[in-house]
Amino acid sequence: MRKSAVAGKFYSDSPTELQKEVSSFINVSSKKQNALGALSPHAGYVYSGAVAGAVFSAIDLPKSFVIIGPNHSGRGETASINSKEEWKMPGTIIKMNSRLAEIIKSKNNAIKEDSIGHRYEHSLEVQIPFIQSFLDDFDIVPICIQHLDYSTCKEMGIAIARSIKEYGEPVLIVASSDMTHYESQKSAEQKDRMAIDQIIKLDPKGLFDTVRKHSISMCGFIPATIMLIACKELGAERAEMIKYMTSGDVSGDYDQVVGYSGVVVV
Repeated sequence: MRKSAVAGKFYSDSPTELQKEVSSFINVSSKKQNALGALSPHAGYVYSGAVAGAVFSAIDLPKSFVIIGPNHSGRGETASINSKEEWKMPGTIIKMNSRLAEIIKSKNNAIKEDSIGHRYEHSLEVQIPFIQSFLDDFDIVPICIQHLDYSTCKEMGIAIARSIKEYGEPVLIVASSDMTHYESQKSAEQKDRMAIDQIIKLDPKGLFDTVRKHSISMCGFIPATIMLIACKELGAERAEMIKYMTSGDVSGDYDQVVGYSGVVVV
């Protein structure tokens, strides 16, 4: 059993309060669409909850999710998949989709079963309460990623797409990422726009190269690159930015902000 790493910190550890917290960010009147992938942030809900809520409100959610996030701790394997444990969240237990996880591992040897990389990682678990707000019954395949070169990203993205095809049921690929960290509002908006433009163009190599060339501190650009590659392999036709904001829009401090972007890939 994996215990939540940031309950009581990034979001409430009270099931009742957590439900209220997430509900405040959900737009029940949003037009929903089928999607192959999404980009969603992973900061404390007070800062990024509005963006995550807008993203999940805009999707007709399936029952199964592959959630890919950056490994902030550096522990564990370079690409850690966690399918042998259930995840304990406030008031509930989250099921792993072991069948889909086994297919993914069979198609890419670099993705290894590993619980250590997930033990202290927040980027994946913060997505779950938003999914819970819409679905009572769902399962996840969590994959935690350290830095990779582009060719390895491509291999992983294609393997995930082919695994989903073999699985034969709808799956949403969620890439967890915040955008620019601790720069001015103006600088963050300029840099984030460059990265977002590549995502909207469905250009994973463009995103990878843009982030590196312009030193954009987008912590989950590797997961986002993998998500885009997989979605294109699955036939994605377009991407739409749902919402963008920064921590300054909440705190009023525009000198040192973190950017948050929500994107849906269909």
